[in-house]
Amino acid sequence: MKTVTFSIRPLSNVMADFAETFEAVRTGRRIPRARRDEVGFTSLEAARNFLTRERLALLRTIRLRHPGSLYELAKMLKRDFKNVQEDIRILERHGLVRIAREPRGKRKVKVPRVPFEEIALKIAI
Repeated sequence: MKTVTFSIRPLSNVMADFAETFEAVRTGRRIPRARRDEVGFTSLEAARNFLTRERLALLRTIRLRHPGSLYELAKMLKRDFKNVQEDIRILERHGLVRIAREPRGKRKVKVPRVPFEEIALKIAI
């Protein structure tokens, strides 16, 4: 089962990691690749603001019902198309949704896909 992790770490920890990475780049040291299946936040509130009920419903609907287009997804959820499109852009930017362009007649439609099956929460204490 593929999992995406939401990690919550204090800003001071994030800044310390940034400083370490910056120093490694400056001195020419090799930097390990960051995990692509992790989305980082500095607070639980930020994670809650990002993963709204509506966005979670989008992810579940894409995963379970496999809509054939963004328009079809909006219809399934009875939501405004432009709002769905904006939420999909945000989720795509963070790697939670992938958009495939598939031919339909003379045009191509955007078909959303979710590349994981669950979300795990990791909180630094």
